[in-house]
Amino acid sequence: MLKKVIKYTDYNGVEREEAFYFNLSKAEVTEMELSQQGGLAEYITKIVAAKDSQAIVSTFKELILKAYGEKSDDGKRFIKSPELSTAFSQTEAYSELFMELATNAEAASSFVNGIVPTVK
Repeated sequence: MLKKVIKYTDYNGVEREEAFYFNLSKAEVTEMELSQQGGLAEYITKIVAAKDSQAIVSTFKELILKAYGEKSDDGKRFIKSPELSTAFSQTEAYSELFMELATNAEAASSFVNGIVPTVK
């Protein structure tokens, strides 16, 4: 799980700094791997090598929104839903994160590594 603190200015002009949580379960990663011929990692490598900016943008957006959720107070669940993802996508925090990942390869790599489960 990745806890990402994001600074942004909301739509009322208020500067904010909030923590957001991102995680992909083993099942979600497996599903994503199997949904792409050759696997997700190979797909990302191909679109980056081809400089397919439309596919890169689409893939990052999907990763961010698929990984976004809220931790339950007891820590037993990581709650995700289309409504939560949509609500997050409508914030400037999402915009700040998206721009950081789209313009900084190191930040993008760190984000991806942070959201995938650790293999034990």
